[in-house]
Amino acid sequence: MNARAGDLVTCKPDRLLMHDNAAAITDKVAKDMAEFGIADPEQPVIVLDHVIPASDEKTATSHRKIREFVKKYGIKHFFDIGTGICHQVMVEKGLILPGMLAVGSDSHTCSYGAVNSFATGIDRTEAASLLLTGETWFKVPESIRITLHGRLPEMVSAKDLILTIIGKIGADGADYCSVEFWGDIAGLTIDDRFTIANMGVEMGAKNAVFPVDEVTKGYLQEIGVNRITWNPEWADDGATYRQELTWNLGEVVPALAVPHKVDKYKPVTELAGMEIQQCLIGTCTNGRASDLAVAAKILCGKKVSPSTRLLILPASRAELEEALDAGDVEALITAGAVLLPPGCGPCLGAHQGCLAPGEKCISTSNRNFKGRMGCKDAEIYLASPATVAATALTGKITDPREVA
Repeated sequence: MNARAGDLVTCKPDRLLMHDNAAAITDKVAKDMAEFGIADPEQPVIVLDHVIPASDEKTATSHRKIREFVKKYGIKHFFDIGTGICHQVMVEKGLILPGMLAVGSDSHTCSYGAVNSFATGIDRTEAASLLLTGETWFKVPESIRITLHGRLPEMVSAKDLILTIIGKIGADGADYCSVEFWGDIAGLTIDDRFTIANMGVEMGAKNAVFPVDEVTKGYLQEIGVNRITWNPEWADDGATYRQELTWNLGEVVPALAVPHKVDKYKPVTELAGMEIQQCLIGTCTNGRASDLAVAAKILCGKKVSPSTRLLILPASRAELEEALDAGDVEALITAGAVLLPPGCGPCLGAHQGCLAPGEKCISTSNRNFKGRMGCKDAEIYLASPATVAATALTGKITDPREVA
């Protein structure tokens, strides 16, 4: 099928992601499911990750309902509490591969573009319909091409890059577009690409995607994926774009997104010295072992400032185990960090790490909206793991290049 931007197409996604909201989704179609069943038990992936362990009776009841649903309908891909954040789990378990189409009842489903998938978020009603039909429709998006040149400087990361890009493009600059990353990407690890693709939705993108290269192939081999099980897709020769942008990686500096919008970019140097009450390293954006390693390198043998608190939130059990083996978790805990279970919790203010009125938090998460971490009168500053770790060390926003 030759589809063009603006066309409406009906597709059968390879995967449908749900998390703790699966209880509400299945409630919408409970009667129809009882009569007709699930269209494809292989399609849904359910991960309990948002409020884990359950924080109250209501949440525990919701989790129980999901477990009962999984058993009743023979859902093949279910991951209970502690496995990790849904987006990380989807990728590391090999459930999303190059060329696949994935949808999820979570806006950061776009993360899977890191491994060359077309992946996008949908609402709960659409997810409920998919359980019954296995199909949904899309309007084919326009494309934006971003070409990267050079390499990122020392102590500057993919998080700094994507915050810089969003600051330039704007929160709506890529609305309903597929954003493609070209050029000098060989220096970006899968973890880097995950961070970038994860935040595609913060510039309005329908999808944010990288091509398959040796980095991708090496990662898939590492997690045990057989080459014959995936088929990459990329832009046709002569493809047209709504917009083409070029970025010099060597000019990127440690960055912040300041309250209360992700596109409110500032270099760290402009706010250096601002007192911070809470620091968070983790989430689906920057909770991998490589991120914890960066933080451990800065904090090893030192202590978190008594004027702040540092929370560590691994993206998955597998990433936590890797960081444990490397000694990075021990270094962070010895420095004074508090280790949380792999999950979402404080990122959305649902569980653990909520802020008090007037407090400021610097976080490696993907959103700094008003009230995002449980308090409408608190402030959230987004930054890289290096910047957050450096800030935890001093209790004030600190350029990581000064403490490395």
